[in-house]
Amino acid sequence: MSRPRRRAEKPVLSQELVVKTALELLAAEGIEAVSMRRVAQALETGPASLYAHVANKEELHELMVDHVLDFGPVPEPDPDRWAEQAKELLRENVRALTAFPGIAKISWAIPVPTGANALHQAEAMLAILRAGGLDLKQALFAADALWLYTKAYAYEGAGWQHGDIDVTVQEERGKQMYDYMKSFPPGAFPNLLASGEYFTAETAQERFEFAIDMFLAGLTRGHE
Repeated sequence: MSRPRRRAEKPVLSQELVVKTALELLAAEGIEAVSMRRVAQALETGPASLYAHVANKEELHELMVDHVLDFGPVPEPDPDRWAEQAKELLRENVRALTAFPGIAKISWAIPVPTGANALHQAEAMLAILRAGGLDLKQALFAADALWLYTKAYAYEGAGWQHGDIDVTVQEERGKQMYDYMKSFPPGAFPNLLASGEYFTAETAQERFEFAIDMFLAGLTRGHE
């Protein structure tokens, strides 16, 4: 007579497991599925057991963002390559914040990130900018502006990438705007009417790089 199979033991509940499970739900079902109750169900436990590791849904969301911002060791600031190092750190942030549906939206809602990875990245960016010749105040203001633009770019990009923005609706709006501008006397909007080819999915990365290059070039000129 065969013995009944023993059920596999559940992994020990931890903050890391809770966050990883939440990210799996996020990838599979979107941000609306990520609640303490839903994560508890996925872990085959009760919501109350999660509170020993995560205070509430808001903390869970912030931990999720911080988890995807783990890029490993950052490079030692190089005065000869500081601008490229800054760009690469910002590119990594865009990749991380667009990897999961909803992460960029959560990140945008966190005005002052306090997770370990976010703090390490902030310190790394400041060190890189200071290697480029900025004093602390200038580096802080520059980093703040760079992060804001990067988060906004990732937020919009994630909307297109994960279907939060309806492409069909936007195409129709674009056509309506074009037809409306064409209804004015010739010459009223020559630049806007010719801009369509430059605002496409294919130019998104180019537009990001242009903005960052322009910003960093301004910082460089200010210290020549």
